[in-house]
Amino acid sequence: MKPLNDNYLKDCSNRYKIRIEDLTFDFAKDIVFLSRDLTSSEGCFVISKQILKSGTSIAANVAESEHPQSDADYLSKINIALKEANETKFWLRLLKECGYLQDDRYMLLKNDCEQIIKILVTIVNKVKKRIKK
Repeated sequence: MKPLNDNYLKDCSNRYKIRIEDLTFDFAKDIVFLSRDLTSSEGCFVISKQILKSGTSIAANVAESEHPQSDADYLSKINIALKEANETKFWLRLLKECGYLQDDRYMLLKNDCEQIIKILVTIVNKVKKRIKK
C-alpha cells in the first residue's frame, strides 16, 4: 500500500469511502495470504485463525457500512472495523515477537494496518461531529 499524506487523511470527501474500501480489501487479501503461510508453521494454527478473522473483518465491516440505515449504524460498523484493526495490529505484533513473522513483512503489514486505523479514526471523529449537530 502506498503511504498516505496527512492532507489526504484530513480530506473527508467521498473519495474517502472508495479509498477505505480499497485499502481494507487489499489488506484483507494480504492477511489471507499471511494466514495461509502461517498454517504451514507448526504451533501457529490458532493465531493464524485469529488474525484471519480480525484482519478480514475490517474490510467486511467497511463493506457493510456502505448502505447504512442511519449515521449511527454507519458509525457502529466503522467502529467495529476500527476495533478489528486494532486487534489485527496486536496479532501482527505477537507473531513478530514469537518469531513467526519476518521483520520486512511485519513492517509492511503493520504500516498498512496503521494507515487503515488512522483513516477509520478520522471517519469516526467526523461522523460523531455530524451526529452531534
